[in-house]
Amino acid sequence: MSFNKSNNTIGWAIGLLASLVYILTAEPTASFWDCGEYIATAYKLQVGHPPGAPLFQLIGRFFSLFAFGNEHLVARMINYMSAISSGMSIMFLYWSIVMLAQKLFNSEKLAEKATQIAVVAAGIVGAAAYTFSDSFWFSAVEGEVYAMSSFFTAVVFWAMLKWERNADNPTSTRWIILIAYLMGLSVGVHLLNLLALPAIAMIYYFKKYPKTTAKGIIISLLAGVGLVAIIMYMIIPGIVSLAGKFELFFVNGLGLPFNSGTVVYFIFLIGLIIFGLRYTKKKHWIHGYTAVLSFMFILIGYSSFMILVIRSNAGTPINENSPKNAISLLSYLNREQYGDWPLTKGAYYNAKVKEYADGNPVYTRDDKSGKYIITDKKESQIPVYDDKDISLFPRMWSRQAHHIREYKAWAGINDPGNKRKPSFGENLRFFFNYQLGNMYGRYFMWNFAGRENDVQGRYDRKNGNWISGIGFIDEARLGPQDKLPITRQNKANNKFFFFPLLLGLWGMIYLFQKNYQRGIIVSLLFLMTGIAIVVYLNQYSPQPRERDYAYAASFYAFAIWIGFGVLALYSFLQKFLDARISAIAAGTLTFLLVPVIMGAQGWDDHDRSERYTTLQLAKTYLDSCEPNAILFTYGDNDTFPLWYAQEVEGYRTDVRVVNLSLLNGGWYVDQMTKKVYDSDPCPISFSEEQYREGGIDVIYMIEQEHIKGPVNLKELFNILHQHPEKLQYPTAGGLITYFPTKNFKLNIDKEKVLATGTVPENKKDYIVDDITWQMSGQGIQKNNITMMDILAHNDWERPIYFSSTTGTSAYIGLDDHLQLEGMCYRLVPAKLPDHDGYPGFVNTDILYDKAMNKFDVDMNPGLYLNEDNTRMAMNLRNVYGRLITSLLKEHKADSAATVADRIIEMIPHESVPFGYFSRDFADAYFEAGQTEKGLEVFNKQLQSISEELEYYFRFEGNLANKWDSEIQQDLALLNNLNQKAKKYKLGETAEETEKQFSKYYERFLNEKYKQ
Repeated sequence: MSFNKSNNTIGWAIGLLASLVYILTAEPTASFWDCGEYIATAYKLQVGHPPGAPLFQLIGRFFSLFAFGNEHLVARMINYMSAISSGMSIMFLYWSIVMLAQKLFNSEKLAEKATQIAVVAAGIVGAAAYTFSDSFWFSAVEGEVYAMSSFFTAVVFWAMLKWERNADNPTSTRWIILIAYLMGLSVGVHLLNLLALPAIAMIYYFKKYPKTTAKGIIISLLAGVGLVAIIMYMIIPGIVSLAGKFELFFVNGLGLPFNSGTVVYFIFLIGLIIFGLRYTKKKHWIHGYTAVLSFMFILIGYSSFMILVIRSNAGTPINENSPKNAISLLSYLNREQYGDWPLTKGAYYNAKVKEYADGNPVYTRDDKSGKYIITDKKESQIPVYDDKDISLFPRMWSRQAHHIREYKAWAGINDPGNKRKPSFGENLRFFFNYQLGNMYGRYFMWNFAGRENDVQGRYDRKNGNWISGIGFIDEARLGPQDKLPITRQNKANNKFFFFPLLLGLWGMIYLFQKNYQRGIIVSLLFLMTGIAIVVYLNQYSPQPRERDYAYAASFYAFAIWIGFGVLALYSFLQKFLDARISAIAAGTLTFLLVPVIMGAQGWDDHDRSERYTTLQLAKTYLDSCEPNAILFTYGDNDTFPLWYAQEVEGYRTDVRVVNLSLLNGGWYVDQMTKKVYDSDPCPISFSEEQYREGGIDVIYMIEQEHIKGPVNLKELFNILHQHPEKLQYPTAGGLITYFPTKNFKLNIDKEKVLATGTVPENKKDYIVDDITWQMSGQGIQKNNITMMDILAHNDWERPIYFSSTTGTSAYIGLDDHLQLEGMCYRLVPAKLPDHDGYPGFVNTDILYDKAMNKFDVDMNPGLYLNEDNTRMAMNLRNVYGRLITSLLKEHKADSAATVADRIIEMIPHESVPFGYFSRDFADAYFEAGQTEKGLEVFNKQLQSISEELEYYFRFEGNLANKWDSEIQQDLALLNNLNQKAKKYKLGETAEETEKQFSKYYERFLNEKYKQ
């Protein structure tokens, strides 16, 4: 068999084996964060969050067909799509390494068997190392866009190497056209693929200009960066922007029907392309002809976004931003709902605003007039700063208080009142410490050195949470690594002993020494998909989740260097051994030390094959609600999994999930006014003119002296609808809508709330005449306005719930009228007692039934539960813990013990160690007379707390300081156990608990651990 045939066979085999690895470890259902939304929108071709991923959804829909009508298999099929996309990425990585490596040897050397073995070994080791790299493996087993995005990066880079190999062939431009088409397609998945262009430009330059110069290299680099900018800032938004301008001119200017301008524009664009092709062909201008063809194929690939417009007009249940025409599509593509951030110039967090400038007006289709009308002028919405406050390369730009605190901590700024402008040095310190070090360097080390754990934020600012496995290095950075307590034993603790890192660095040096052009090409791919993203994203701290998935292509480039590390070792061994033996030895040794160790270490924390917790917890949220309920959520993890459960699995479609963060958009309010599946429209009284952008976006609260006591909320809305002028207040900027109070009330019909079961008969004495509450702040934004509209006009017809994970600010002061019924609080027209310091009264009858008969979560010790899962597990434990506490107060010890049995069965100590949210489990058993079970739980708690404290007190110097809060919490829990041991007269156990508490409390007071 020829080398080419065997090389192709090996590439396919590696791709299939990698795909098999990812299929075997893929999650069978949705994961947390965006996966639930992506799977749901792919399954029914709906419109997801901006800037959209229509090609991902289209291919995802194709893969979902292999579920053959079984909705429970849909997520698995779409996750397999990611697995296969990732496997094919590995295949193209292998071929790319081989092609790059072959350029290091002349034809005579390449004909030698030893060289061929070494080259193939380099490809296998590099590809296999990337197969088991942490970040890539993470994306490969879930239904997210990053796996498919990596595939496009891999195939585009490979295609450019194929062009280089065939550049002297007259038909070689077909590879350029293919790359253009793939680039256009990739935009329909994610924009990350575009960052490969500078490396591609350099391949072109080195091939076309054998005599390279520093000037030529710089020009080529700038050309590649320019191509990225042209596609990102001109072609992608520009095509749609021009379509919008044509649409406005033809409809508003010429009075033609809607969409006529868009049709004319695309006819004009097609005509322009045809003219360009004919003209360049006539003039025999090859480069011009290729450029026009490339532009055309980029547009053909980019045309996948028409799916979003088509499906948005179909009125799909998930229809984010509702991009129904060219005008609204532009806003969607520009991600305007997420705001903007400075890149090269801007103001720091404490710069004073000089004035406010107008933004781009919002046009809305008005069927009555047959025109697009401006519904929001966006007047005075963009802050303008004094020139003296504008800085170059601003990294600390967010004005939110918790972001400012983090900026100052990372940059070492001591300025309590934010009185001074941060220095440029402090700005760079934040950039290097947080953005570059923490949000890239830490991830890089995860992939090629090792990872301490998967707990976001559980590390100090200096050292991060990467680990190597080399004892003295890890202990100097992170403290003791032996005798870890059960609470610190983490499946994501992966140790690679620096082997991947050292091999990659050796490969990088070797490549530059052998062929600096290849070194520059791979370096550009590495930097543009890594450091360039860091600079562009300009992230604040803290981020809501880890972001390593964004840098997977950079780690792809490093995997190429790992492959060249094999050749470096091969070259070294030839000084002592036969060439063929050197090749076999280099390949075998590096394979065992890098991908084998990476795979063995990483399997247990990437294997999600039996994990159904996301779906189970989503069902728990939905099952917390009574039929036909309205459920207010806020974040991704209490919304997207619920969407998945409803849209894909058809579960509890009677519950209307209302996301409060999306409710600030008029498009989303509009969707809440429509029936979806078994869920009736939300009772919203506002008209479209009022809730759309530019309508009533905010209502100010300007208290009037003559208003005494709380104001009936429904009456206020009636005035807004019937006599809006009475609630308008003149200001220098024009009339604003206001409420003359911050105190509101909802009247209660006692008979009705009893008849609808909103308040059970045995709690009727707690029903109040009206619910009263006070709002904070100076104004009410659209999301809370709409929520209050729903509350005012629901008339207790439908149950109203709040997700328990939204945060108390979402309850707008209604905390005293909430009833815990699972993972959600129900709003009840009663003043219920005894909240135990939490929002929401526990109705033991209702919650007991749901906890025992409806909620079903399986978190057995064999599953890998990452931080998202364990956090949700603790939330669910808290619900059961509160139920146990309430049952004990009602002297229902047997029921409390039964509840403890259930939650421990679902989430055992071995999966998520007992902690704060399980502190009353032992009490339930002791009170029920089940002493043996009580002691078992008690001793596990005592052991884990003692192990933790012993571990923390082993730290010395600055490393000890990071555990202060944990030590104090553990001491409080240990004291709680101490009191229980005395209360229940546990004999020797009580003596041991007292001894443990005294020992650690004395050590804490001594504070020697801090020295």
